[in-house]
Amino acid sequence: MSGLLHGIRILDLTNVLAGPFCCYQLALVGADVIKVEVPGSGDLARQLGADRGLSKKLMGASFLAQNAGKRSVTIDLKNAAGQEVFRRLVASADVVVENFRPGVMDRLGFGPSVLRKLNPRLVYCAISGFGQDGPLKHNPAYDQIIQGLSGVMSVTGDKQSAPLRVGYPVCDTIGGITAAFAICAALVRRGTTGEGETIDVSMLESTVVTMGWQVSNFLIAGVTPEPMGNENMTASPSAAFRTGDGLLNIAANQQQQYERLCDIIGRQDLVGDPRFATRDERKTRRAELRVELEKALATRPAKEWSVLLNKAGVPAGEVLSIPEILAHPQVTGRNLVKRFAGAPGIEDREVAVVRPGFRLASGDPEALTPPPALGADNDAILAELGYSAAEIETLKGEKAV
Repeated sequence: MSGLLHGIRILDLTNVLAGPFCCYQLALVGADVIKVEVPGSGDLARQLGADRGLSKKLMGASFLAQNAGKRSVTIDLKNAAGQEVFRRLVASADVVVENFRPGVMDRLGFGPSVLRKLNPRLVYCAISGFGQDGPLKHNPAYDQIIQGLSGVMSVTGDKQSAPLRVGYPVCDTIGGITAAFAICAALVRRGTTGEGETIDVSMLESTVVTMGWQVSNFLIAGVTPEPMGNENMTASPSAAFRTGDGLLNIAANQQQQYERLCDIIGRQDLVGDPRFATRDERKTRRAELRVELEKALATRPAKEWSVLLNKAGVPAGEVLSIPEILAHPQVTGRNLVKRFAGAPGIEDREVAVVRPGFRLASGDPEALTPPPALGADNDAILAELGYSAAEIETLKGEKAV
């Protein structure tokens, strides 16, 4: 079956994570994503990741994670001939995505108003740390900076460790997924009206939006959120608990679930204990309740408790590492990981990437090709734009591509 975005061409001018993650999600559902990169170096992520050997080959692990299913063309946007190549490419495209600082594309002569004159149906998406206006718009935006400014760090960790950084680039990822959603929405309207759109995605605002309960507790109830570590602010017992082996998350948020939990761990006495009789009392005395529960949980490992509790309708789950979840039957059975027998420039290495977090009845989305080597598709893409073989060689000689 054709992908959901089959026939849609997206120009990916982005670097590192937020933009590449956005465009990777669109590639996974069938878009023709052309990564427009700087000749000689390309996306900075090509030099990033835990494997130095891959980074030296400009195929860093960080790049491989977000760029399967894309094609790569190198264009010097400061070169006159390169600019003409880009104009032709824009005329053929449906979407342009960039994550430069505000004003960079205008200075290059390719701001959204210029590009939409070339292609009125174009959807132009700019991803930046703070948006295209406001007092912080020119500040450099890194995930950790956004985590701190957005309030995420203020509610991460406990009272001893907070403010604490979330353990992965959550703001970059949220910014990317927000951009992908906005692009798809704009494409839906364009299909009806023929209108293009200019989209301004702020990583800061995208992140704040995802903290719905914490934000609403302040805006509506006037309560400033506090860091609570592995405890859930809305209920108790709802947290990570020590067991005989490993941590176990338990979310007995309802009275019936709490009573079943007490029964399964052999502490029926806790149901009638006046200290823990109601939801509010359990929240007030959560530290005391934890002591009692962990005495009982110490008799079995987390893996066994998880099975027993879930079978009884009490939500529970082990706290796993990245290697453990990737090897878990729930993940392997649904084929979340796609494997390629190498990629251009690193044919001797298996490349494994994750698919999207959803499946389709019409056929599961996936990247059909491995991440591209820098400029791997120059000749093919230039030919698609109408350049002859001789003209392509001239462009190479002029270092336009």
